[in-house]
Amino acid sequence: MKPSPGKLGEGGRGDLPAQALAGPGPGFPRAVLFDLDGTLLDSAPDMLATANLMLAERGRGPLALERLRPVVSKGSRAMLGVAFPELPQDERDALVPEFLDRYEALLGRHAVLFDGVAAMLDALEAHGTTWGIVTNKPEYLARLILPQLGWETRCAVLIGGDTLAERKPHPLPLLVAAERIGVAAGECVYVGDDERDVLAAQAAGMPSVAALWGYRLDGDDPLAWRADVLAERPSQLLRPEAWPAVADRA
Repeated sequence: MKPSPGKLGEGGRGDLPAQALAGPGPGFPRAVLFDLDGTLLDSAPDMLATANLMLAERGRGPLALERLRPVVSKGSRAMLGVAFPELPQDERDALVPEFLDRYEALLGRHAVLFDGVAAMLDALEAHGTTWGIVTNKPEYLARLILPQLGWETRCAVLIGGDTLAERKPHPLPLLVAAERIGVAAGECVYVGDDERDVLAAQAAGMPSVAALWGYRLDGDDPLAWRADVLAERPSQLLRPEAWPAVADRA
């Protein structure tokens, strides 16, 4: 996949924002952990292509993106619920392996980074912040996307939904990720677009940022999640004062 502005691979070091070029400075957290889908990566177009392929093979018409997009962060079962609402739950569950196989074949074909994510990650690195990913996506799928993004050496840790015995909103994935990069949970910030991300961070004793640019259902109220920070867009997090307080901030 050839990187292009706004596409996978966006934001090499040459795209470093001017405010980050001055070098390390106080105020950024020691480490930041991110959710993947709906936070760093707009994977909804890949998910839509997967669902529509399955529908077409069954003689069904396609879904519109706006139908599927709000549930992407909820996982494959939720997306299958939108694509096949007439099926009972057990029959939809039986389609999960097919959905994942189809998605793997399409992985990265239509997905893009959210606007501003590349610059945000560059700024964090320029200020000496380590970053990693904690996602409920199966680990093998998350790992497949890293080379397309140019992140295989930049991402310090990757925990998937099947890496451990528990997944978000349980705190274990966040705690293990912090341990693997050698920092205390209170020295990390977790950024995610779903209530379960904030719940996992709270249970782990980790400050949280709710990514309001991600996927949400009608009726979701991020204010009720009680995240430490509500961020409207990734560019907001270029400013050190935008991050929640952590144990080692200057």
